[in-house]
Amino acid sequence: MTEQETTADDFDEEYADLGATTQEAMEIAETSMDIVRQFVPDETLADRFRQKAVHSMGDIEFQHLIRFTGSDEAGDPDDEAPIRAGATAVLRESTIVTDITMSKAGITGRGHSCEKRKAIGNGAELAKRTGMTRTAASVLELDKQGVYDDTIAVVGNAPTAAFALADCIEHGTRPAVIVATPVGFVKAAESRERIREVAAEYDVPAITNVGRRGGSGLAAALTNELIHVAKDVRTGALDLDLQAEREARSSEVDK
Repeated sequence: MTEQETTADDFDEEYADLGATTQEAMEIAETSMDIVRQFVPDETLADRFRQKAVHSMGDIEFQHLIRFTGSDEAGDPDDEAPIRAGATAVLRESTIVTDITMSKAGITGRGHSCEKRKAIGNGAELAKRTGMTRTAASVLELDKQGVYDDTIAVVGNAPTAAFALADCIEHGTRPAVIVATPVGFVKAAESRERIREVAAEYDVPAITNVGRRGGSGLAAALTNELIHVAKDVRTGALDLDLQAEREARSSEVDK
């Protein structure tokens, strides 16, 4: 069985965290998330991702730094749009493409059948010829091959990869969803802002953050939560249909 292959039992298995596989690990993960929920709202799908960000970063205030780019059926801004798009992409087994090895390693192989691949390692000749970073060149090389269309595009480390991906989108590439949290002091925040700008302009759903912080761990955690949402849809615990889900939440509140 490959890291992408899972059985029906895997899909139905109850777990607190996609990375936890033993009883003790699951208890630790659930206890940790219970603590997070004391500080982060637990009312919407977007709240689940704010919780995961706080859990990943170990910082309660990080809940305020997550940004969702997308719109609802009426064209109005909707924090849950990239979540629905990402979970739907997982359900149809879209490829998950990360910028570097670390981002890829952090994304679970459980609960989905998506291929996982990394960009780094491609585009070596382009990097050598132009002097651009290897991560930027790798994104451009994969895009040249048509890899990024309809993918879950994840950038966890390299701002230049995010800039390159944004350029690709301007030239017609359409990922299913973007998770971009590159970290650092040099153009990291600017690269995420660039992703948000092109995502809004070309209607490509995206989850990003603001500020200098971020990183591969955060990108992996947010991507894993997309997988977890997809698992909830698959098992009937969640309905991604916008109207149906809103009605269900309204019913819960009325109770």
